Parts: sequence; C-alpha cells; structure tokens
Amino acid sequence: MQTPRDGKLPVALLAAGHFLSDFYNNFLPPLLPVVMASLGMSLTAAGLLVMIFAFTGSILQPVCSYFIDKKGHGWLILFTLPVGAFFISLMGLAPTYFILVAFMSLGGLGSSLFHPLGSSLVSKVSLPENKGLAMSIFIGGGNFGFALAPVIVVFYLMEFGIRNLPWLILPSIILSLAYYFSGLHRIPLASPRTAVSESTVAWYKSFSLLKLNTVMALRSWSQMALPNFLPIWLAQQGHAPMLAGNMLTVYLLGGAVGSFVGGWLGDKFGRKTCILVLMALCLPTMFLFVRSEEITLFAWLLLAISGAALQGTLPSSIVWAQDIIPGNAAMASGMMLGLAYGLGGVGVAITGAVADIVGLKTALVWSLLPLALAISPRHSPCRLHSRQTAWQTT
Repeated sequence: MQTPRDGKLPVALLAAGHFLSDFYNNFLPPLLPVVMASLGMSLTAAGLLVMIFAFTGSILQPVCSYFIDKKGHGWLILFTLPVGAFFISLMGLAPTYFILVAFMSLGGLGSSLFHPLGSSLVSKVSLPENKGLAMSIFIGGGNFGFALAPVIVVFYLMEFGIRNLPWLILPSIILSLAYYFSGLHRIPLASPRTAVSESTVAWYKSFSLLKLNTVMALRSWSQMALPNFLPIWLAQQGHAPMLAGNMLTVYLLGGAVGSFVGGWLGDKFGRKTCILVLMALCLPTMFLFVRSEEITLFAWLLLAISGAALQGTLPSSIVWAQDIIPGNAAMASGMMLGLAYGLGGVGVAITGAVADIVGLKTALVWSLLPLALAISPRHSPCRLHSRQTAWQTT
C-alpha cells in the first residue's frame, strides 16, 4: 500500500480527525453538572477535574511533540482517536471520583498524541505552496468540533441518556479505519537532523518565549473558566441544560471565527498589536456578560465577542513563538497550543476553589484578573523586546 501523495483527501481526513479529537475533548463542560450530582462533587473538585484534563490533554503536548519529531511513530494515528474517545465517553459512567480522574487522564493522553501527529502529517501530505491553507483547514476542523460538542452532547444526553454515551465512540473507529486504508500511518514523521544556526536560541533558554507562554497561559485561564463553569452557573439559576449547550456553542463558534480573523489581523497589524487589542476587547465584554442579570440578545452578543477575541489571539501567538525560536518550530507550536492551555486549566482549579468560598458568579468575575495582568502596560509578561523580529508585522 502506498502512502498518500499531495492531495485534498488526506488533509480532509486529518481535519476530520481534529474535529473528532476536539469534539471529544469538550465533553467535560456539559457533563460536569451530571457527574457533580451523581458523585456529590464540590466546585473545587470540579475545578480539579479541569486541571487534570488540561494536564494530560494539553500540558503534555510539547513532550509528545518532542518524541514525535525525534522518533516518528506515525502508526499511533490509528489508535489515538478511538482510545481517547473510549475513555472520555466512559466519564459519565464512572462510579467514583478517582475512576473518573483515571478515565479523563487516559482520554487526555489521546489528545496530546493526536495533535502533534496530525499537524506533522498535514505538513507531509500538503503541497509546499498550500501548507498554510492546509494547516488552516486542520485547525478549523478542531475549532468547530470543540464548538459543536456541548450542544450535541446535551441533546444526546436528553434523548438517549448518559448510559448510551459510549456509542459516540463509533465515529472515531470509522475514521481510524479510513486512516488505515488511506495509508496515513505509513508516512515517516521523524525529522532529519539538520544544522541549526549558532544564533538560534534553544526553546528552554528563550526568556521571550517563556514570557509569551505566560501571557497565553493567563489568557487561557480566563478563556477556560467561563465555558467550564457556565453550565453549572446556568443550572444554579434554574435554566434548562439545553440553554447551556447552546450558549457554549455560541461562545466556541465565536472562537472558531476569531481564530480565522485573528490570523489575518496578525498579518496586517502585527502579532503584538493583535494579541493585546483582542485581549483588551475581551475584558469589558466578558465582564458585562458575567454581570448580566438576564439572558438577553445583548448577552448572547457579548458571549460571542468574548470567544472570538480570546481565540483570535492563538494564530498570532503560534507564528510569534515560531519567529522567536525558528529552530524549534514544533516545540513552539506545542507550547502555544498545549502548554499554555494546560496551565490555564490549573487556573480553573483555583477558580473552582474560590467559587466554593465566594460564589460562582463572583469567582468568574475574578477570573478576569489574569487577563488584566497579561495586558498590563507595566507588569505584563507580554512586554518583549521591541526590536525582536517577532514584534514586527510579517
């Protein structure tokens, strides 16, 4: 069997895989009210779940990226989706909190493996002149899968019940079979050893990269706190579960649109300007949404803008990081896509603990403080050296 050549089908298959991977990864927010009730969990315990899932599904991505670049192991693409889907779909059936943690941890590992595998394969199967477009399609597939998961999962739970949740594993099995018959698993992924310029700074020695990663982690804290606790907050106010699913979808679809627009803004106005302006835009919109007393059309609009502004910073952060350490482009992507998001999950655990003390609504307002710190003109870690090429418009 030959490995796939340049063409649209392999990219479409990988984008579909990213759709499913992020679809399964966003099962937790709509499931949290259910598992909290069945296991008698506190908001602190719920926040810890988000932190654990963020660690195994995101923080470990740079580690997986390193070994994928070094060793290859493209055959793992056949197993990451079904194994991850299997454990994530069992979360609603976990009889104890510790078993729930085990299911989440194993499901998150599937995500940490799929993302570096998928992005590496996209670069292999796409034509050189179309790599940017191919990567946009791949990333867009994941954004839309993440956005549609809450409303689909809530609808599925209402129609079929939590006991039938494992049936949602089937799409991952079907797609893995498509990967096998297309030969995607046969493509070599290990990067050849190449000479690196003496002027290139290792990623772990780049203070600028670490500061940028800190900014994106602070932004991820605010970005993750709202969708993970929104279903619980709405349930406390007596709203139907379907409303939570719809609102999460609007927030995440706004983020999917923002990721496309944000890349264009970064190209046109510069990476720094794009990130700072979008984060500054999000502060008032998210604050006004959380402080809203009623779910009005204006509240829906605020929610969509908040999602678009926060997710719109991601493309510029990835390009910026790759500009800072061009000799470790895969690691740079892993830090922006995985590590920053995972560290944001640690912040969500803190928000959950605070919510048990001061109430969920107040805790969500306080979760905007990390975002304010990220864009603070005096203390922001985002203040890299102005002469670096990463600051410039590309």
